[in-house]
Amino acid sequence: MTAVGIDVGKASLDVAIDGAPGVARFANTAAGIGKLIRQLRAVAEARVVVQATGGYEDAVLDACCDAGLWVARINPRQARDFARATGELAKTDEIDARLLCLLSRLFAVRSAPRQRTPPRCVARRLRHTFTASTSGVA
Repeated sequence: MTAVGIDVGKASLDVAIDGAPGVARFANTAAGIGKLIRQLRAVAEARVVVQATGGYEDAVLDACCDAGLWVARINPRQARDFARATGELAKTDEIDARLLCLLSRLFAVRSAPRQRTPPRCVARRLRHTFTASTSGVA
């Protein structure tokens, strides 16, 4: 399992991957998310934690779900409380991404948040299954 923390902003995604140096930044656009997903697919058993940001995280959550990656969205209060507990009082995108990565690693040891399966993914799968099963039927 490889812990991944993604700090989501309106314009960018800051990504910390356990064992990788630094924090990578991707645009919070379809193209940027596509690049991120390609990188995460190369990570062994990625366990992605994303903090809720009022909807800016939806596209990356859906993309992770569609790619078959394990992903969970957590409450920002929990993330902030965890940061305070570690003694980290500063708040930057890079620090938040690193802390979410650490939190992801801890979730693997303890009872983890439930893996997210967005309703849109489920509805999309059902729609494709229904279309495939009824194709060719008059």
